[in-house]
Formats: sequence, C-alpha cells, structure tokens
Amino acid sequence: MTPTWQCKFFTELTTKELYGLMQLRSEVFVVEQDCVYLDADGKDENAWHLFALQNDKIVACVRILSPGVSYDAPSIGRVCTHMSVRNQKIGKELMQRSIEQTEELFPGQPIRIGAQLYLLKFYTELGFVQDSEVYLEDGIEHIEMVRK
Repeated sequence: MTPTWQCKFFTELTTKELYGLMQLRSEVFVVEQDCVYLDADGKDENAWHLFALQNDKIVACVRILSPGVSYDAPSIGRVCTHMSVRNQKIGKELMQRSIEQTEELFPGQPIRIGAQLYLLKFYTELGFVQDSEVYLEDGIEHIEMVRK
C-alpha cells in the first residue's frame, strides 16, 4: 500500500498524530537503537512535521527546524522509518520530500543535518556533504552534513 504524506506545523497536529510521531521515534531511537535520551527536547513545538501514513499508522517522519533552532541554517532531523517499511525506499522518499519542503519554507538557504555516521552514503546520495569531524551524540557516532 502506498503511504499518504502530510506536512504540518506542530500546532496543526492532531493529538493522535502527535502520539504517532512520538511513538515511532521512541520505537526507533530509544528501543531499537537502545539509546536512552530525551526525545521531547523542546524543539518539536517550533517545527514542521512531515510524515507518512499507512493503514492509519505513521510509518515514517522527520521534523524540519527553522534557522537558529539547532543550526544557523534550516535543518532536518529525527528522521525515522518504521521497521515494517524498511527496504521499500520510503526513507529515501521521506528525505526527498523533506528537502523539497525545507527548500519551499526556506528558499535559497543551505540545509544542515546531524547524521548518524553509518548513514553517510545514504545522505551523500541525496546531495549532502560531510561538514564536521565525527562526534558522539547519545553514544552514537554522528557527523554534520550540509546541502547547498
């Protein structure tokens, strides 16, 4: 089944959508990656949330942040897909849609991400270039990347 896509600012999300976003992020980042960290970091309230629905369940999501929230440039973060849709290219579609949405919201500006190091090739194929040394965030190797 092909997912349906939506992009909403935080205040436009329904309670069910917000719960679905937080549930998916907890499943992927906390449980699956075995990483104890505070996901509700105060940035969601000022973010656009792009997500895919399949069978009335959120199966992929990201948040798009304005310049000055995480970096000087607009950024895409909390990129995740549900295990059930992996290897179906939904992650790539999620990022392509995120890039388009970010460019629409912030025309002419570069996009910065903090990427898990093991995804370097994935993000490079989407036009991002490594822009930092490797650093640890919540016990996971990351790099900053930028797309101009």
